Amino acid sequence: MRGAAEVPRANEAAREAVIAEYLKALKLPAFAAEYKGLVRQARDGGWDYEDFLRELLEVELRSREERTAKRRLKEARFPDLKTLDQLDWEALRGISKQKILELASCEYITKAQDVIFAGPIGTGKTHVAISLGVEAARRRFRVAFLRAADLVRELTEARDERTLTLLHRRLRRVDLLILDELGFVPFERAGGELLFDLLSDRHEARSTMVTTNLSFGEWVQVFGDEKLTTALLDRLGHHAHVLTTRGGSYRTRKRREKSEEEQLMDV
Repeated sequence: MRGAAEVPRANEAAREAVIAEYLKALKLPAFAAEYKGLVRQARDGGWDYEDFLRELLEVELRSREERTAKRRLKEARFPDLKTLDQLDWEALRGISKQKILELASCEYITKAQDVIFAGPIGTGKTHVAISLGVEAARRRFRVAFLRAADLVRELTEARDERTLTLLHRRLRRVDLLILDELGFVPFERAGGELLFDLLSDRHEARSTMVTTNLSFGEWVQVFGDEKLTTALLDRLGHHAHVLTTRGGSYRTRKRREKSEEEQLMDV
């Protein structure tokens, strides 16, 4: 015959097994991992039932938010994970830190506003765009990073395969589309028209961020049609934040500085 102390332990184990099954069925993994510790804290601290329930719900909510943020970062397909903390603010010329931090709040995304970074090659445009995209993903916005040439290729292939509507629908769900290196590779007119249609579809519905080494007057070289380019700039420029970087290439400057340091060390 089992001892009297063994019966409560058996009952407790059975109760915990039932709770574990319920939490598994309800898909509450953080709740399952943390509730025993919170039970002990609640007993020791004399918590009200409402306080205990609130703590459990906060644990699960924080866990879900963290999992969503990780998923958003993975879905964005950034070429590198760059953050605002890694920015060399002194080397970033032409753009104020205050403006970047303002954009980091992601209010422009909630307002479906666009952002354009224009400036010479190597002046930090892509780094800033990725950093802001990472911040948006961490805040659980849907983000997609695509080089302009790659996006045009996807649009062209989707048109040929008669899946363009599906691609438009998928990209329209993205809260922030980062279109990198616009101007590096010119498009055929058909590709420019496809990109124009996509950006027009997103206009005032979702945010688009563009990095380009071209001035607005040079965009016609990429799209090959003046009227189309004017119409596109009209859409992108409406409710857009336009920031212009200045100076020479950051990477070239760093290589030069490193070379000079090595020469001094050899002296």
